[in-house]
Amino acid sequence: MAPSHGIVHIRVPCPECGWAEKRADRTKLVHLDEDGARFAAVCLDHGPYEIDVDPENDAYIDLATLYRNLVKERLLVRGDTTLRVMLKGGDWAFGSQLVDGALGVLDTPGARMPLRIFTPQVLAPTGVKLSKSLLRDKGTDALPSDVEPWMLDTTQWPGNTDHYVDALLWLVGELLTDPKHFFRSFTVKELGRLMNSRPADLGQRPRAHEMGIYKRYFDLIASGQKTTEIRVNDSSRKRLKEGDLLRFKCRDEEVLTRITRLARYADFDEMFERELISSVNPTASKTDQLRNIREIYPPEREALGVVAIGIELVTP
Repeated sequence: MAPSHGIVHIRVPCPECGWAEKRADRTKLVHLDEDGARFAAVCLDHGPYEIDVDPENDAYIDLATLYRNLVKERLLVRGDTTLRVMLKGGDWAFGSQLVDGALGVLDTPGARMPLRIFTPQVLAPTGVKLSKSLLRDKGTDALPSDVEPWMLDTTQWPGNTDHYVDALLWLVGELLTDPKHFFRSFTVKELGRLMNSRPADLGQRPRAHEMGIYKRYFDLIASGQKTTEIRVNDSSRKRLKEGDLLRFKCRDEEVLTRITRLARYADFDEMFERELISSVNPTASKTDQLRNIREIYPPEREALGVVAIGIELVTP
């Protein structure tokens, strides 16, 4: 876990300031028994200290970052019923390779390796990560002018919660138009500029569920020919209700619809026995539609059930 020397860093925070030496080069295990452990360490501000770690006090072992992530991810992949997804900053793209190596040493099955999403880093004006750079001693009153209050406290956003969520979703959509942005870093100044450059009418747009869709099906919906959309009945579809707005998106195009009905079935075969074939796709036969939809959804997804969503166009 420590490629340069093979030693796992275990740190014990200073009892006076709470900080621990990052590399733990001066930390030693003095005594160990069934009741606990005593460590000797050195604080760069307060000098040498010894501390007992046992169930009776508040002292704790601060695991080094790589080892801490190994423990966390190893615990999360144990269950069989929940899909765990790690959300990490882009700086972890390479560190995770070390964690994966350690998980492999622990005989973690390939199918159980954790899934991860890497997001951009937010940097302070000095170039260091915002999350660790500004609040150690001086507090929020000393924040640089580039750091807007809502960046550290979302309740300070100049608008309501819906407005903030809409702006954030818009920003993520903009970044995902070119996915390599998710491996880049953004200063607080640039992040503020992006968040405030969202379309002026964003707050006036009707709130709607959103679904991506292939171009050939998007065109059928936009022309009014396709009035039934078929999806597997996963957790996000279970939140749909009759009367909800549903926005379909394809590249830079979108069309707004309203849900007129919801019908749930065990599988695609049952669905196509009950639904009007032409309402799903007026340009393809039942056989072709079954083949096409099963190319999109594998059997394990179909096993979740199927929902037929009746839709109508919403005029501006």
